[in-house]
Amino acid sequence: MHPAPRAFPKLASRLAGLAANLAARVPESQPERDRPGAAVAIVLAPSPDSLLLIRRAEREGDRWSGQLALPGGRWSPGDRDLAATARRETLEEVGVDLAETPLLGVLDDLEPRTAVLPPLLVRPFVFELPGRTDLSLNAEVAAAWWVTLEALQRPGVYGPAEFQRYGTLVRTPGYQLEVGLLWGLTERILTSLLGLLR
Repeated sequence: MHPAPRAFPKLASRLAGLAANLAARVPESQPERDRPGAAVAIVLAPSPDSLLLIRRAEREGDRWSGQLALPGGRWSPGDRDLAATARRETLEEVGVDLAETPLLGVLDDLEPRTAVLPPLLVRPFVFELPGRTDLSLNAEVAAAWWVTLEALQRPGVYGPAEFQRYGTLVRTPGYQLEVGLLWGLTERILTSLLGLLR
């Protein structure tokens, strides 16, 4: 399990540090082989320092159904690359246009750790907005919020969790937020990001 995130300075004063940390490291990327590529967008905004989270709509056959997540999805043949996938999916899902938004960097490729999920490679891209924008949700998204970074770092928010999913007891680290439990692939992405923001 990852250590809990610690307190960190204001977003405006640390974005340069985050960009430098991202530029100084080589993201772990994996060949796609027989696995399709996908991308998610970590969208950061100040005042108050926040990131954009969504709750996926309940859909039959969708193993991510109802989970807290980052905007994103699978690569499409019309996408120039996975960064374009992250931008397109964010626009489609929540109406946030990242076309002119600075890309701060890329985190490591990840894949789901459970056999019930599709064999995807997911690449997280980090974007910086000058401020929060209004959200316009499509049918794939049940809800969306600007969640403060302070909420993610409060004592007791991050830790072990247990719950039933598809008839199986899941034990996992997660963030217990007012909007629900953030766990799984999204937890791994955000814990990595918070480590780089310190």
